[in-house]
Amino acid sequence: MTDATDSHSIDGLVVVDKPSGWTSHDVVARLRRLAGTRKVGHAGTLDPMATGVLVLGVGRATRLLGHLAAHDKEYHATIRLGQSTVTDDAEGEVIGGGTCADLSDDQVMQAVRRFVGEIDQVPSAVSAVKVDGVRSYARVRAGEEVDLPARRVTVSALDVHELMRPADDLLDVKVTVTCSSGTYIRALARDLGTVLGVGGHLTALRRTRVGGIDLSQARTLEQLEAEITLLSLTDAVRASFPSRTVEGADELGVRHGRALPLTGETGLTGVFGADGEVLALMEPRGDTLRVVTGFTPG
Repeated sequence: MTDATDSHSIDGLVVVDKPSGWTSHDVVARLRRLAGTRKVGHAGTLDPMATGVLVLGVGRATRLLGHLAAHDKEYHATIRLGQSTVTDDAEGEVIGGGTCADLSDDQVMQAVRRFVGEIDQVPSAVSAVKVDGVRSYARVRAGEEVDLPARRVTVSALDVHELMRPADDLLDVKVTVTCSSGTYIRALARDLGTVLGVGGHLTALRRTRVGGIDLSQARTLEQLEAEITLLSLTDAVRASFPSRTVEGADELGVRHGRALPLTGETGLTGVFGADGEVLALMEPRGDTLRVVTGFTPG
């Protein structure tokens, strides 16, 4: 991480520890002011209630954001069993539920295991999924009933750390979730409650990692107000993708958008020049490696 002293020539990622109550757009707007540029975006929305890793790109690093958003993510979450809400989280009105008084810890653990692996998940109706070009949450708030289709997601780990009973009829389950992009933790909470027959919703959510970027690299908004700290474009690519170094004619070719012969690459790869400068993200197509996103100035 480096300190940005000239805000008008920033190219890199700013990793924010997003506070609760802020939308992702609120954070982008604040960083635009701090960096003195409108060329700021984020790699994956966090709900206002959620905290933790929000990756923002500034300048040329905005070209990375779509690729970073597709990486796996890790969350710490608290699921409350015994209550269902209209939003599947603590911000929505309670609309149902059942007592957890007779629900054993073993029953909860068995149910949790059903959600590990590839699963079909219906996103929360109050979500940013678009239906005919309109966000699902906007349709719900307008009084429409929204029926979203299930999508295939991967939950590679769902570890239970603690079971607590805040009341006789409620059970809080603290978990760590490692999952693919597009997985809704609110929907996991809802579906766990449905499987157990008592309802469920999310009461706390903290994102701890996006791909190779984690909380150790994050800064609070207060810290960023004092000094913008960023992960350089080069370091960001090295942290997030396999790398390959080229020189001579190959380096010149990549700078002009030309393909390279494959040398065993199997996915998106960061390609660097002889001096260590990141040139492009490239991916295999046929028997060559082709530019997906270029980073050379211009």
